[in-house]
Amino acid sequence: MNQPDIALASRPRLTRLSGGCYGCRPMTQRLEVTDGDLARTITAGESGSAEHAETELYRRFAPRVRLYGLRHLRDDDSARDLVQQVMLLTIEKLRGGAIREADQIGSFILGVSRTMAIDLKRRERRRERLRDTFAVEPSISEPQGSALDLGRLEHCLGRLAERERMIVLLTFYAERSARQVGDEMTMTEGNVRVTRHRAIGKLRACMSGTGAVQ
Repeated sequence: MNQPDIALASRPRLTRLSGGCYGCRPMTQRLEVTDGDLARTITAGESGSAEHAETELYRRFAPRVRLYGLRHLRDDDSARDLVQQVMLLTIEKLRGGAIREADQIGSFILGVSRTMAIDLKRRERRRERLRDTFAVEPSISEPQGSALDLGRLEHCLGRLAERERMIVLLTFYAERSARQVGDEMTMTEGNVRVTRHRAIGKLRACMSGTGAVQ
């Protein structure tokens, strides 16, 4: 495990003033609130205390999830999206009592960060493949970066024949090879390639406005 991963899974401590729950009225006894304490308080759902615990859990882990995102996604916007998705899922799971090992909440957040980072990278890779395959060269009057209109692409996909559309989706969204698509659709690998080539041609024509999907 590299250093950022270790930092994410660690369990910092915060001094609290309370008699038994996070966010309660201050008393003279000083106790330390662990990440596990916060997780248990959120799961208990006590009004006021749970809200304070959620805020504190977010404060502790959001910067570390963002650092993880920057390391692995190398984009600030993607890292911020990762923070929101990871922390929202974590708090929802805690509220629903789905996390049984409260003291392992740091490891849980690390695992969710890894899974979601992989998903975000796959999503971006699919967008790049769509952009490379279907993007229309922008005209002089069009700004750079506007070549791929995803709304237009969705419209054009909807006008393809069912088999053509399924092959395109399995190829570019599910990232299946021609052989895998053929196995799933009971087609030969050669027929998949021919049908996919024809579908891509129709989509390009539809995207450029030079032809309509038949």
